[in-house]
Amino acid sequence: MLLLMVVGLGQIFQNYKYRTDCILVHRNMFSFSQWDQLFIFPVLCEEALSLAEGLIKKSDFVLSIMLPYWQAGITAYREERYADSLMFILPQMECSLRCVYTRANNCPHRLQTAESEEFYTTLDEILAKNVKRTEINALPTMLGEPIMELLWDLLNNPEGPRIRDHLSHGEVDLTSFPRVIANEILASSLVLLYKFIGKPCKELEENEIMGKIVSSAETYSSQFHPIGKLRNQVLKCIKQLQDHNDLPRPPQDQIERNPRFQSSELQLHTKDTTLKRIIFCIQKHFPEEHRDALIVEEYIQDNSKLFHLPELWNHHISTLYCPRAVLEVVSLLRKIVSQCSKVTEQVVYSSESRYTEWMNKSLRSRQRITYIHLLNRFLKLSLQFAENLVTFTNSEKNKWSESINLIDKYFDKVELFFKAINFKEDKL
Repeated sequence: MLLLMVVGLGQIFQNYKYRTDCILVHRNMFSFSQWDQLFIFPVLCEEALSLAEGLIKKSDFVLSIMLPYWQAGITAYREERYADSLMFILPQMECSLRCVYTRANNCPHRLQTAESEEFYTTLDEILAKNVKRTEINALPTMLGEPIMELLWDLLNNPEGPRIRDHLSHGEVDLTSFPRVIANEILASSLVLLYKFIGKPCKELEENEIMGKIVSSAETYSSQFHPIGKLRNQVLKCIKQLQDHNDLPRPPQDQIERNPRFQSSELQLHTKDTTLKRIIFCIQKHFPEEHRDALIVEEYIQDNSKLFHLPELWNHHISTLYCPRAVLEVVSLLRKIVSQCSKVTEQVVYSSESRYTEWMNKSLRSRQRITYIHLLNRFLKLSLQFAENLVTFTNSEKNKWSESINLIDKYFDKVELFFKAINFKEDKL
């Protein structure tokens, strides 16, 4: 019926176009733009596909009547028809997850509702926190939290690729469907097949490729949950700060000849001392096993060393069913980090442009001194902001509303500061 309706609508639109000379503009196809965060599993080679063909015959995850569809999906992937592959695999994953969901939550009657003429048990419900308002969904306990986070990232998180939604809504170009997307879904289904293999299989347990795929899933941390996005934003900001070490500077002898510049060095040393005190306060809130990994003096001198804290960055933070209060805090932190990234970009731009003017001797005397003081002025402003924020967030003060107002005012000052710099550059 739907197929006939679509064809009929096509004819109606075609006739309307001829009568009115109207041009029907097709919507732009959706593009999966976050590929760098989608390389979760190793690329599936022929050996992995052969393993998948064996698993679908052994795993309790597959309904026997659905076996041909699983086989067709694997064959389509092998033939590089990646969109076709997912059109076979995704409905089978959802169907099998629905069966697991009803077993885990002891509600076999919900499986019956998957019939076409009845209310449909959707993927949203399968991945949700509660079965009913008071009953907790037991599926995360059965699958494990990392695998649930993986399913949420690939299929449900608003900032994720939401592969099933975009594919089923006809929003993607089937002829140029990316292999990496099909690879991640098929590998995820391999993990689920392995999870419900039933009898232990020594051959599979010792298989190197299968071990890598399962390990990737069982150690997964969400990339598209707000907490995962915040983590990536912070890492990006650290990379930008690391780039500050390579900023061009005037020759050292020109700096040393000016006594005002020497006083600036003393001010920076004072700021470093204050910054150390702030970091020591923050360090107390690190996970206990990671506190000793941060040697404050080293990180003050070289912020690139922040990348050398793999234990801290790889520390798993549970993102499954985060309370609203946590998400609100994370949202605020993401805005702060976003503004910090913007500031670092502007510092780089302004420093490079001022350096060029310095070397070309196009800066007047006062402007040349202003250039040297640029980073110091910014640090002084940031220091005052940080000190006030430390005071307001103290457990004895607990002034959260004042903290938000302080952050807003700080962002306004930073924006005005860089507008002033850009205005001066435009006048030159």
